[in-house]
Amino acid sequence: MPLYKTLIPNSQTTVKIWKIDESFDDLLKPIFLKPESLNRVLGMKSELHQRGFLSVRHLLAEFGYTDSDLFYDDNGKPHLKDGKHISITHSFTFSGVVVSENVVGIDIEKQRDKIGIIAHKFMDYENQYLNRDADDYIRKLTVVWCIKESLYKLFATPGLSFLQHTLVIPFELVDTETRAWIDYDNKKHGYDTTFLEFEGFTCAFALPIS
Repeated sequence: MPLYKTLIPNSQTTVKIWKIDESFDDLLKPIFLKPESLNRVLGMKSELHQRGFLSVRHLLAEFGYTDSDLFYDDNGKPHLKDGKHISITHSFTFSGVVVSENVVGIDIEKQRDKIGIIAHKFMDYENQYLNRDADDYIRKLTVVWCIKESLYKLFATPGLSFLQHTLVIPFELVDTETRAWIDYDNKKHGYDTTFLEFEGFTCAFALPIS
């Protein structure tokens, strides 16, 4: 499938989302992979992960980049050779890439009930406003997770804890945006976050407060 969705939250930032319904071979044929990337994708045991990896390379192409323009640092954070900031995500049948002039993070997750089992591992403050008995509890919980995962990706600091160092300001699903904070090493960092839902999935991305 071609590009699924494009979002432009500001003049310095673009988000692109891909729906992965092509086969591995169809995704592999049109793109060039550097040797280490080819070895990596061929070594993956799950075809779902292989297709996710390749769909991200198609998203790079949508931005005008190739696989050779992308590299990772020692913390596993992706970077672009031209100095722009990038964040990458994929979950089951969707992948996403955001490119920005500012530090940025993105996450996509499938909405599943089992996230409620681990809620205590990534939420504290948010329990004050999330209602476990509400019909939209799992959807809101997935938004919180996606936002915190986005913060984790953009901060890229060993030792950062979802539970201890991040919080998401109260929101409603109709809002499609909220503010989030990282409180780490006696410093507070604020972020504007945007979230959206599609086909049983949630996507969120975070940028520094402008």
